[in-house]
Amino acid sequence: MTLVVVGVVAFVASALTFISGFGLGTLLMPVFALFMPLERAIAATGVVHFLNGLFKFALVGRRADWRVVARFGVPALVASLLGAWWLMQLSSQPPLFSWMLGQRVVQVTTARLLIGGLLLVFVLVEWVPRWKALTFPPALIPIGGVLSGLAGGVSGMQGALRSAFLARAGLSRDAFIATGVAIACLIDVSRLGVYARGFRAHGAEIDRAMLVVAVAAAFAGALVGRRYLERLTMEAVRHVIAVLLLLVAVAMGVGLI
Repeated sequence: MTLVVVGVVAFVASALTFISGFGLGTLLMPVFALFMPLERAIAATGVVHFLNGLFKFALVGRRADWRVVARFGVPALVASLLGAWWLMQLSSQPPLFSWMLGQRVVQVTTARLLIGGLLLVFVLVEWVPRWKALTFPPALIPIGGVLSGLAGGVSGMQGALRSAFLARAGLSRDAFIATGVAIACLIDVSRLGVYARGFRAHGAEIDRAMLVVAVAAAFAGALVGRRYLERLTMEAVRHVIAVLLLLVAVAMGVGLI
């Protein structure tokens, strides 16, 4: 039953991630954490995320807009380091408030509340009629990379802001998907040392069968996502992103992620 749960979540999350550009790690890590200690869950999620990113890049990478990859990805990498430093500074501050979820104490921090609010702004941009035509000119693409990198360094939710920004960057549907995949791979490579350390430290304790099932299911989900992508317009992709952004923003605002 455990393998079925992990496989289903990895499959669905990967299919959604192929279209939206974010969400695999957010959905998969809590499921891994149900069956193994948090440190092992983080290491296992890192491996699945990295391999799935490479697989998606092999599927669609040739359609990436490499100018956007460079203008967005490089600032994101630099800003993620600043975001990680910011997180260390904020970690010494008490949470704004906390509440109980069963036996778990859920804490709401300033950083996550701010990022959740920023995500809600992008949701409004998609759903408020007078804002629907808003696009970001090329000159603002590095700013999107900085915001995405800061969010990733503070919360690990880099993909959400990346997709929200790129969806308004004037890219075609295929270029949006491929460019997001290329940037995600670039960021994953930069975090490869973290993934490698985590796997070296906990790899022997991770259920290998569970890891193989998750990777295979994620690959299958990416293939399904690619197939159904052909039926979607860029407008539909933006609506998928908006719904997922809303869910993530609410979860961050109440301290669940």
